[in-house]
Amino acid sequence: MAARKSVSLLLALASLAAAQSLSQFEKKVTEFTLANGLHFLVVTRPEQPVVSFNTHVSAGSLHDPAGRTGLAHMFEHLAFKGTPSIGTTNWAEEQKALAAVQQAYDAWDTERRKGVKAERARLDSLQVQLQSAIDKANLFVEPNEFPRIIEENGGVGLNATTGLEATNYFYNLPSNRLELWFLLESQRFVRPVFREFFKERDVVREERRQRVESNPQGKLQEALLTTAFAAHPYRQMPGGWASDIENLTPADAEEFFRTYYVPANMTVCIVGDVAPTEVRRLAEKYFGVLPARPLPPLVRTVEPPQEGPKRIQIYSQAQPLMFLAYKRPDQTHADDLVFDVISLILSSGRTGTLYKTLVRDKKTALAVVSAPTFPGGRYPCLFAFLMVPAPGHSVEENEALFYQVIEELKTRPVDEATLQRVKAKARASLIRELDSNAGLARLLPIYHTAYGSWKKMFTVLGELEKVSAKDVLRVAAQYFTDEGKTVAWLTAKAEGKQ
Repeated sequence: MAARKSVSLLLALASLAAAQSLSQFEKKVTEFTLANGLHFLVVTRPEQPVVSFNTHVSAGSLHDPAGRTGLAHMFEHLAFKGTPSIGTTNWAEEQKALAAVQQAYDAWDTERRKGVKAERARLDSLQVQLQSAIDKANLFVEPNEFPRIIEENGGVGLNATTGLEATNYFYNLPSNRLELWFLLESQRFVRPVFREFFKERDVVREERRQRVESNPQGKLQEALLTTAFAAHPYRQMPGGWASDIENLTPADAEEFFRTYYVPANMTVCIVGDVAPTEVRRLAEKYFGVLPARPLPPLVRTVEPPQEGPKRIQIYSQAQPLMFLAYKRPDQTHADDLVFDVISLILSSGRTGTLYKTLVRDKKTALAVVSAPTFPGGRYPCLFAFLMVPAPGHSVEENEALFYQVIEELKTRPVDEATLQRVKAKARASLIRELDSNAGLARLLPIYHTAYGSWKKMFTVLGELEKVSAKDVLRVAAQYFTDEGKTVAWLTAKAEGKQ
């Protein structure tokens, strides 16, 4: 009883601290929107002379056009290639060379489109001409000049990520290099140059090979998504399909950029030793020149209702794996936090009930992890589980035990001590993110774009406390059903089986 009271007291104190933190944190936040629609979130933290930057673009593989998947990821690579003044030894001549590359590609593509009527000799000749034009254009490239400038000015952590719903560009600089960031970041979106396009296309293709085609877990994840989603673009992995990547063109990238990299579809977050008035002045100076353009089209495809279980098996000589996933509502649904709590109950390290049953007690699995919002949360999605069988045990054996744990969750209320423990863990995880400038710069735009306000990041702590054992019981029973279930597993092909 004493231990339970201590946990409750901890939560009460944390809740009070969270309320105070929101009030105090608001004083440090400045937000404004430029006339072109670009939104800025600025958090003043003068303790150290460093600043974290994050440019969040609401464009990911979810938005890749049909037949041109991989474009969101492709543009992420191209955004590091520089501008007319960065990354070139002679822009005037490089511009001519890039135009020649486009002409050579168009000629080759025109012949190729003839299909069976295409002349092989002419195709080969045009391919040689295209490669020659590419080689000439590459002579004017100053490799890696964009990242080199950042590194020479004390920048660290330069990177970008492309997900299903967004692309993020981020790094850190000393606070006395604030204007340098504005210059570099604005120019790669004001006047991007798609130099070394075909080289980067090969890199993107190779990344797909490594992450999906040669990676058992990546291959199984792709099988899960394409099985679970019949129509919605959540079925598209961020890397794109191989044949689409191999046929992407600079014109495709230009169209994607013009459609999705519009100011009103972007949020910039700056956290660190900065003065908000100076940030606004520089924002107007450097980003104000971006032309306002219409917001990109909404995703119109709605996933049809699933009316029964789906199963897919993949053969591989790798470690057997199994994904189990259940359909669930999007992240704005009233039950969203209940799903998070359920995830922690089932799979929160060594205290999770799935770990205790399958890994610790039965020893049938090496690991069990869950993702309550997968692969994204903007639209109805999946609550997914990944199980790794232990040597000598099968995916089927673990699947049977998994259902036993889920059935208990659906029929027996979780005890109060467990509920309080997982809430404390969720709260601590979020608070840890708030300690880091880079973590804040990453999280604030996510909450701003997902919920319309960064303040949701704080109010969610109070909402979390309201989740009850009855909520857990109700949500588990409602959504963990055969009607919305998809199972994907990877096993070795039986010897002699055709």
